[in-house]
Amino acid sequence: MAFDGLDSGNSPLYGKLKPLMAALDRLDDTVETILEGRKRLDSMDGEVTDLMLDRSRLAQTLDKAEARASRLEDANKEVSRRLVKAMDTIRQVLESDDTSSQPTMMPQTRAGRSVPD
Repeated sequence: MAFDGLDSGNSPLYGKLKPLMAALDRLDDTVETILEGRKRLDSMDGEVTDLMLDRSRLAQTLDKAEARASRLEDANKEVSRRLVKAMDTIRQVLESDDTSSQPTMMPQTRAGRSVPD
């Protein structure tokens, strides 16, 4: 770093200013580093906020999907229950037809063929 108007080799002021200027350069570098860190932190804050919003939306979507799955499961159980009941009813009807049906003679036509009742 050049100091205007000072003879760098012979001036006692130069010897005193040189460490001061080096300290100011380090201070400037440190301030710049801190400001860059804050910018990154602000950027990360924005990303965290976006992630939290995404998480909230995903949680709502999951809650809706779980509620729908529960409703579908309940409907499935109800359909299954109704099917079992219908099959039992059909089975009872078929069994009652088997026990009540007695072999009967079918009336015959003039041609000699049997006609169902």
